Amino acid sequence: MVDVYTDTTQLANAVQAAYDRYFEFALRAQPLFRSLADKRPEQQTAPGSSVTFDLYNDLSPATATLTEDSDVTAVGIPNTSTVSVTLNEYGNAAVATRKLRVLALTNVDPAIANMIAFNAADSIDSVVQTVLRGGTNVVHVNGGTVTYNSGTTVGTAGTDTFTSKLARLSVAKLRTSKAVPQRGTLYAAYIHPEVSHDLRAETGAAAWRDPHNYSGADAIWAGEIGEYEGAFYVESPRNYNATDGASSARVFRTYFAGQQALAEACAEEFHVVIGPVIDRLNRFQPIGWYGIAGWSVYRQAALVRVETSSSIDAA
Repeated sequence: MVDVYTDTTQLANAVQAAYDRYFEFALRAQPLFRSLADKRPEQQTAPGSSVTFDLYNDLSPATATLTEDSDVTAVGIPNTSTVSVTLNEYGNAAVATRKLRVLALTNVDPAIANMIAFNAADSIDSVVQTVLRGGTNVVHVNGGTVTYNSGTTVGTAGTDTFTSKLARLSVAKLRTSKAVPQRGTLYAAYIHPEVSHDLRAETGAAAWRDPHNYSGADAIWAGEIGEYEGAFYVESPRNYNATDGASSARVFRTYFAGQQALAEACAEEFHVVIGPVIDRLNRFQPIGWYGIAGWSVYRQAALVRVETSSSIDAA
C-alpha cells in the first residue's frame, strides 16, 4: 500500500498564516518649513481674522553740506510698509468604529492618534511651503543660462542642475539686500537630496568637494552637507518639485532664507482633538486635529528661491 502522509495539505485547516501584531508606520520626512516663521505679532491689538504688520522705511541719505547760518529743511518721515497675514482654519479627522477596535489584530487607537498628529505637522508644513514658494526673488536656470528675477520655470531643462555658482549668487543677493543671516554669518538653505547630490558631485577648486576634502573629510563619509558659500544646508525630501519644466523636466525648489523671511500669526495652536461620541450605541469615536493660523512672506529681501532640475531625478 502507498503511505498517506499527514502533511500540510492533509491538515490544511491546522496550518494558518501568521501575522506580526506590531504594525510599522510609513517612512516620514520631518517637518521643517514652519521653523522659518520667526516673525510673529509682538503687541497684537485684538483677536482678528487677519493681522497687519508695519515696517518703518528709512529716510533717504542726507549728503548735502549744511550752511552755517541756515537751519535745515525738515523732511517727512516715509509712511510704513505693511504685510498682512490672513488667518484660516485647518484640520482633519478620522472616525474609528467600535467593531474595528474590538476585532482588529492590533490596538488601532494609539496608531490612529499617531497618524493624526503627524498629519497635522505634515499638512501645515505643506501650507507653509506654499507660502515660501510665493517669494518674488527667483534664480532660474534656462538652458544653462542663469538669471535673477527673470527666466521661467517652464524654461528649466533636465540638464539645468544645481551648481556652486547658484549658491554663491543666492547668498550674494541676500547680502546685497541686507538680509540678516539666520545663524551667525550664515543663511539657511533648504535643499532636496537629489539637488544636493549635484552640488556635492561637483569637482574642482571652486566646487563644494575640494574644501571639504581638506578641512573636514569626516563630513564626506557621513554624507553631511554642512556649511558652504555663506549658508548652512538642510536636506529634505519635502522641498517642492514638479514636472513643470521644459519637456516635462522635473523642477526642484531650493530656498535660501535670512531672518524674518516669513511671518506667522496663530490664533489657536494646532492640537489633537478627541471628538464626542454622539451615536446612540457609542460605536463611532472621532479623533482629529485643528488650529487657526496664517503665514505670509514678511521680508521679500530675506528670501531667494532657486529652481533647477536634478541629474538623477528619482522623485
